Amino acid sequence: MKSKWSALPYIIWMAAFTIIPLVLIVVFAFTTAGGAFTFENMTEIGKHMHVFLLSFRLAIIATVICFLIGYPLAYILSRAKPVSQRTMVMLLMLPMWMNFLIRTYAWMTILENTGLLNRLFGLVGLGPFKMINTEGAVVLGMVYNFLPFMVLPLYTIMMKIDVSVIEAAQDLGANSVNVFARIIFPLSMPGIISGITMVFVPSVSTFIISKMLGGGANMLIGDLIQEQFIGGSYNPQLGSAMSLILMVVILLVMSVINRMDDEDKEGMLI
Repeated sequence: MKSKWSALPYIIWMAAFTIIPLVLIVVFAFTTAGGAFTFENMTEIGKHMHVFLLSFRLAIIATVICFLIGYPLAYILSRAKPVSQRTMVMLLMLPMWMNFLIRTYAWMTILENTGLLNRLFGLVGLGPFKMINTEGAVVLGMVYNFLPFMVLPLYTIMMKIDVSVIEAAQDLGANSVNVFARIIFPLSMPGIISGITMVFVPSVSTFIISKMLGGGANMLIGDLIQEQFIGGSYNPQLGSAMSLILMVVILLVMSVINRMDDEDKEGMLI
């Protein structure tokens, strides 16, 4: 009985900050401003399908780039000496100690037409190049801000790989490619799944990065939803419908990824 009462604060917290907001989103998504039931908010989303497609495309690109950079980096970290590991992990985490907004502002000053990069190009007679307010700038911001979320899960899982397993495979004649393909990569799959999830989800729903580095020409789902709640296009019912659709799509993507992870674990057990 005592244990049940001790869980009461957590139940209240979940109800106040998780369940109730979700219920309100669902209610607003299927009602008009006057409170009448309607599907109009859902059908209205079709007019903004290009924004959804752009958001998912840029999020996928950012996730792939983070994986291509993060996987080798995580492997190098896991095989480094303990002292070097601590230093490199600290350097990786250092940008995250600063405010997210400040980090993004820094890239604005670097990428703008009179920014640091164009000044460096100007020294050798090149440029100026248009780097700010482009899709590339948005992807760069995503990669910079979310790369640690890819590296850390991979680094953690690679640290758990028993070196003796790799040595045994090498003693049996396996070359580096076989060791990676048959041992390291399969055993690191849980970290890959976690990293992909932790990068893709915030990338597809971000709005600060797209607004600051992409300008008005690169509006993503997050920007569109924000506009419906606190912007000039005030329409909380439509914003709730967009939020609901985004949440459902993200849950579907995560369920597919988790199913892949479960199947991979079953294959390893067999």
